[in-house]
Amino acid sequence: MSANTKTHRVVIVGGGAGGLALATRLGNRFKRKNQVEVTLVDQSRTHIWKPLLHEIAAGSLNPDKEGLDYLAQARWHGFRFCLGKMDGIDRQQKVIRVAPTLDEQGDVLVPRRDIAYDTLVIAVGSLTNDFGTEGVKEHAISLNTPAQASLFHHRLVNACVRASLQTDPMRPEQLHVTIIGAGATGVELAAELRNTTRELVAYGRESINPDQDIKLTIIEAGERVLPALPPALSANAMKLLHKMNVEILTGERVTRVTRTLVETASGKQVPSELVVWAAGVKAPAFLAELDGLEVNRINQLLVTPALQTTKDEDIFVLGDSAACPNGTGWVPPRAQAANQQARHMEQNFVRLMQGKPLQPFVYTDFGSLISLGKYSTVGSLMSSLSRKSLFVQGQFARLMYLFLYGKHKMALHGVCRTSMAAAGRLLTRRVEPHVKLH
Repeated sequence: MSANTKTHRVVIVGGGAGGLALATRLGNRFKRKNQVEVTLVDQSRTHIWKPLLHEIAAGSLNPDKEGLDYLAQARWHGFRFCLGKMDGIDRQQKVIRVAPTLDEQGDVLVPRRDIAYDTLVIAVGSLTNDFGTEGVKEHAISLNTPAQASLFHHRLVNACVRASLQTDPMRPEQLHVTIIGAGATGVELAAELRNTTRELVAYGRESINPDQDIKLTIIEAGERVLPALPPALSANAMKLLHKMNVEILTGERVTRVTRTLVETASGKQVPSELVVWAAGVKAPAFLAELDGLEVNRINQLLVTPALQTTKDEDIFVLGDSAACPNGTGWVPPRAQAANQQARHMEQNFVRLMQGKPLQPFVYTDFGSLISLGKYSTVGSLMSSLSRKSLFVQGQFARLMYLFLYGKHKMALHGVCRTSMAAAGRLLTRRVEPHVKLH
C-alpha cells in the first residue's frame, strides 16, 4: 500500500449504485476527521438508480424529480464531487486523467485535469453489448443512462403526436416498438410501456387505439424470457406479457436493424419505428487501456477476492466493471452485488487504514424481482435459513420490489429524509398526470 500521509486521498470514479453508496458511507464515517478525503468523479450531475431507467423510458418516472444531485449529496455527507469523465490513468504518478467537460454549446465548461489518489475505486458500471450487430448504433436506443431513456420517451411521444394527426393510413412500422433482449430490462420496459401508452393517448390522442395501434414486440435469442429466473417464473411472466398483447419471439437472433425494421437470422422481418437494444452487457471500452490493468473479453477489470486489481493493490473495482471471482464462477453484474461490495469496501478501507489484512468479498444472492408495472411482479427471494429460492408474485412481490428501492434510498439519505420524500411524492402524484407527456 502507499505510504501513510496526513490526509489519505480516496478517489471513487462512477456514481452508480456502488460508487455513490461507497462515497456516502466513507464521507459519513470520516467527515469529522482530517485523515481521509473522499472525492467522487462522475460525468453526470445527478444519480438515478439504474433499475428505474425503463420507467423513465416509458414515461412513468420523471428524471428531473427523481434524480439525486451529486453536489447536494456531497455537501450533506462529507465528500467532494468532481464533474468529469475519467479517460486514463498514470499508476506511477497515482493520478487519474479526467477529460474536459463541455457545455450545451460545445464550449469547455471544466478543463482537462488530473486528480491524485492514494486509493482509487473504479465503479463505472456497464453498457449494453450490441455484439457488433449491423445498424444497432444508428437505429436502436440502449437504456444505459437517464439521457438515453429520456430520448426514447421523447421519440415515443413524438411518434404518438404524428400518428394522431395524420390522415393517411398507418405505415407498417408506425407505432411499433421492438425490444431486443428479454432480460429484466426488456421485460419490464414492455410491461411499463403497455400501461403508460394507454395513459399517454388519453391526453388528446384519442384517435390512437393503444392496444391495437401501438404494437410491442420482444425478440430474444434464447429459448425463454427472463433466463436468469427459474423456468416456472419465466413461463408465468410470458403468460402475463401475452395478456398485455405483447408479441414474444424467442430463439431469434437479431442480425440487422434498419430505420424501419428488425431482421433476424431466420429471415423474420419485424417492422419497427422504435427499437430498444437490451441484450447483453459489457464494461466501458476505456477500461482495457488503463495503464496495463488486466481485463476480460467484455472489458471488466480482473480483481482479487478483496476487490483489488490484479496488477495494482491500490486500485479497487466495484460493481459491473469488476470481474470478481465467486466460488467457481463470477459475481453477476447486478445492483445488489454493487451495494454489497460498497458495504464490504467500507469495512476493508477501515482495515486498510489500520494496517490490517483485507477480507475477501463473498457475494450473497438475495434473489431477483421483475416488475410488470401495475399488472404484477414476479421473482424469487432467497431464504436466509434454507438458502433455497422462494417464488413470489403479485402484490407481495410488488411490495418487496418497492422495498428494495426504498432500501437503496435509505442507504443514501437515511430513514427520515427518505420518508419525507416518499410522502411528498404521494401528495404531488394526486395533482399530476401519471405519465410524462413530453
